[in-house]
Amino acid sequence: MKGLLKGLVTTVKTTFRKPVTVQYPDEHIPLSPRYMGFPALIWDKKVDEPACTGCMVCMRNCPTECITVTMKDNPRHAEGTSTRRKIVDDFSINYARCILCQICVEVCNFDAIVMTDLHEAAVGVRSDLKADMKRLFEIGREYQDRKGIVVGAGGGEEEPKS
Repeated sequence: MKGLLKGLVTTVKTTFRKPVTVQYPDEHIPLSPRYMGFPALIWDKKVDEPACTGCMVCMRNCPTECITVTMKDNPRHAEGTSTRRKIVDDFSINYARCILCQICVEVCNFDAIVMTDLHEAAVGVRSDLKADMKRLFEIGREYQDRKGIVVGAGGGEEEPKS
């Protein structure tokens, strides 16, 4: 009888408590400021070209080999309008293989890749989780605008705009 009463008291207490679940996708739990989502590429707005030079350091250091990079000669350097001799030609990340380790961000000499807060990347087919260069720049630009990240002409991330 004592156990039955304890159970009823517990049930009554929890009945009037605020629920801890949210109704996804209508409601979202706020993310931690240090949350690391999927990586994306940064656009250097000061010189209007990618911050990535295609040096392949991120690709060589990726433990899951989910990054593919190629570089080309920068046509704007030949014209004399850019100081960068090389520029990224193709860049893709297979998000299905990415383990969000941030090694690609740490080894990048140009601060051209960042860990965004993107985490909702559900698709119907696993092969659709491969993000090409266009998609990576879209994600990166949206993240830059939302966080106020400005990249200087010499590479390197500057303080966020206030």
